[in-house]
Amino acid sequence: MEPLYSIITIFLAISCFQIPKVQAFQAPFHPKDILPLLPDQVSWPIMNYLNSAVDILPSFVGAASSTDTTLQWKGACFYNNTAWMVFHNKSQTEFGGGTLHLKVTNAHSWTCMDLYVFATPFRVTWDYYFLSREHTLEFDEWESKAEYDYVKRKGVAIFLMEAGMLGTLSAFWKVFPLFTNTAWGESSNIAFLEKNMGAKFEQRPQPWVTNISSEDIHSGDFLALSKIRGRWGAFESLEKWVSGSYAGHSAVCLRDSEGKLWVAESGHENEEGEDVIAILSWEEWWDFELTKDDSNPHIALLPLHPDLRAKFNVTAAWEYARSLEGKPYGYHNLIFAWIDTIEQNYPSPLDANLVASVMTVWNQLQPEYAANMWSEALNKRLGTEVLLILLVDISWNSGNK
Repeated sequence: MEPLYSIITIFLAISCFQIPKVQAFQAPFHPKDILPLLPDQVSWPIMNYLNSAVDILPSFVGAASSTDTTLQWKGACFYNNTAWMVFHNKSQTEFGGGTLHLKVTNAHSWTCMDLYVFATPFRVTWDYYFLSREHTLEFDEWESKAEYDYVKRKGVAIFLMEAGMLGTLSAFWKVFPLFTNTAWGESSNIAFLEKNMGAKFEQRPQPWVTNISSEDIHSGDFLALSKIRGRWGAFESLEKWVSGSYAGHSAVCLRDSEGKLWVAESGHENEEGEDVIAILSWEEWWDFELTKDDSNPHIALLPLHPDLRAKFNVTAAWEYARSLEGKPYGYHNLIFAWIDTIEQNYPSPLDANLVASVMTVWNQLQPEYAANMWSEALNKRLGTEVLLILLVDISWNSGNK
């Protein structure tokens, strides 16, 4: 059977990659649509090539706000799609609700379907469409006047899962291991960075650990850490992807007047479980990385050039480090270290609309962590102390200018 599998794999691969430019009729099926029905030996190699973890991210197609404005776009399955919003008060409430109408036609095959995510700054939902006709999505009641006003003004944002149902499920399967603290998770993070960032990871010959005497470390020497497994490994993979950096964490070495070596870093967890800026002795810091950090960090020591070391002001560095010790981790700069313009800092398929929707979802799933990630940052820049939901609205509006 092996030769047969090879022939089928080659045929389907060519069919999936060579999309005809002219389609005179609707095909009964597309090769991608039947991949799940085939043996694993045939389907998985093609699916792994066609899809990646990034496919879990939807693409913004537009926002539907009223019958006066009809949104049109091309989907992954249905090539002709329109949407419009009709407001009503079937719920007999103060602000009523609405019906989102979606008309989908001109499917490229009989077996495909389109998967969508619909969002306002106050809610996120999803639906899929298999039949070529007009569909509706009901919003029985707007959550508040703020949501009603927002939808009237800006509309309900519509996001297309361009990879389709199969591709999205495949992407979920590829995202899951990124967060696992296993060898599988480590290899998945490396594969993600290689495919989406173009990063190269070359395995060094053993021994993989270099014994460096602390006596060889000087004030101003830099420690670059890269974590590629576990929860922080997955988060750092995102950091690297959006920022172009090969390190997800860093620290600086300082020697005191008695010659004792210390490490200053942000993000150290104190006894109360808070992430703060800390100054730790080298022995404590190094012991933690060797025995307690389960993310298996890769640590690089980058010494200052001798000419720069001669100019390094150790006294000023200590004064600055001590002035920050114990203060909260710099969440207010974290996101804005990646994003400093409205539209130009996002690797495809990210955009401002999608980022705003992720904020909405994250706020619902982990409100405390979400507050750290962007509420603190936006409050600092606006000089305010407002609710997260309003901040998401501000971000979304900025993305639609």
